[in-house]
Amino acid sequence: MAITDWPADERPREKLLERGAESLSNAELLAIFLRTGVPGKSAVDLARDLLVTFDGLTGLMAADERRFCAAKGLGPAKFAQLKAVLELSRRYLLNRVADQDVLTSPEATRDYLKLKLYGLPQEVFACLYLDNRHRVIRYEELFKGTIDGSSVHPREVVRRVLETNAAAVIFAHNHPSGVAEPSQADLHITQRLKEALALIEVRVLDHLIIGDGQGTSLAERGLL
Repeated sequence: MAITDWPADERPREKLLERGAESLSNAELLAIFLRTGVPGKSAVDLARDLLVTFDGLTGLMAADERRFCAAKGLGPAKFAQLKAVLELSRRYLLNRVADQDVLTSPEATRDYLKLKLYGLPQEVFACLYLDNRHRVIRYEELFKGTIDGSSVHPREVVRRVLETNAAAVIFAHNHPSGVAEPSQADLHITQRLKEALALIEVRVLDHLIIGDGQGTSLAERGLL
């Protein structure tokens, strides 16, 4: 049965307008994005199949163009639309944290960093450079690979902080496994960076580990 034949209050688009986007399931939200199904399947049925194929919404969002376009009902146009939606979301969240003290919008800061780093196939170490009012100057991905003392270089971090004239920083990196628990290497490099930046009077406000769920804040854990 086509979605247009469903009761009005069960159609994803009408349901969103009446009850809000948060009332929709992942499949219903994806169906609105897809707009149409394929022969024999409604957009919602197709969305459910895609979520199974890609092992959930995260897998779908992180899929490369080749794998994405190989799925039935998708293609280059849909891939471009998806990437545009993700980038709009990132820019919206960055604007939110850039327009105010990041300490007053920790949820937006965390959401932005998760959009940037979650689902990546390798570890990426990034930095939010902040001014003296804790507003965002810039986001930058500094190092890739296993995050430990041999791959994250405090001297390079200090150089970049000086170049941006930052007064404070927030570090973040992802765990591709999805497990957001900090390792001993994470704690060690955070302490080294904190000590190095203290020499130039720059504060490390937090180090976020991005994984499944909300991730982990070392500041909230009292580990900073």
